[in-house]
Amino acid sequence: MNSKKVAVITGASRGIGRAIAIDLAKEGFDIAAIARTSDSEGMTSLQHEVEKYCTDFFPIGLDIADTSRHMEAIESIMGRFGRIDLLVNNAGVAPLERKDFMEMTEESYDRVTGINLRGPVFFAQKVAREMKWLKSKYPELSLSIVFITSVSSYMSSTNRMEYCISKSGLSMAAMIFADRLAEEGISVFEVRPGIIETDMTIKVKDKYDKLIAEGLIPQKRWGTPDDVSKAVVSLARGDWPFSTGSVFEVSGGMNIRSL
Repeated sequence: MNSKKVAVITGASRGIGRAIAIDLAKEGFDIAAIARTSDSEGMTSLQHEVEKYCTDFFPIGLDIADTSRHMEAIESIMGRFGRIDLLVNNAGVAPLERKDFMEMTEESYDRVTGINLRGPVFFAQKVAREMKWLKSKYPELSLSIVFITSVSSYMSSTNRMEYCISKSGLSMAAMIFADRLAEEGISVFEVRPGIIETDMTIKVKDKYDKLIAEGLIPQKRWGTPDDVSKAVVSLARGDWPFSTGSVFEVSGGMNIRSL
């Protein structure tokens, strides 16, 4: 078995996933980075960043919605490292086109929920089975799963219904995983980002700039991928050993209800 902790990050080639991979490498984790293609420009540059910290980088090409290839990816990680200490279930997409839900298509719904909900749930299920086996062999290991959701899990956006449904479902999945895996000694957490400056939000930057200026976010700024990665690193370090099932919101206070 690998002597260093191993983190598996889905959606690792850009945005939040990229920041998480780099910050976990700084913490000494070896990184198994999953993206749709293993040799993209994003993955190549991520490898350079990760290897600066003298840690191993293992790129894997996988569309997380393709559940038939999940075990192939997991077996390759176990073959390479012999362990998975942390899964960060981060992969996600927005609708290709924001439309009023009255115009939402089945194709868009299936695409978004397949990548954001169905794929992550079944990938985490399979990783959890490996973690259960690891824990039975090496009870001293500290194993955890982190689901990256969104404030859209509880906030309505009528022009991207499929996205909100996918994140709401993933939030419930995180709770159920935490409930079931507590008895196995595996911690599960939900990290819930707010409006984060990434490729996903660049198309609506003007809209959110205006809303932020009008007070949508109490802390009055965009979030960054680094804001989210800091929360994940804290969880990965084991700073919250008695908090399985907790939700860590990284939204600048969007969860505050005030008059």
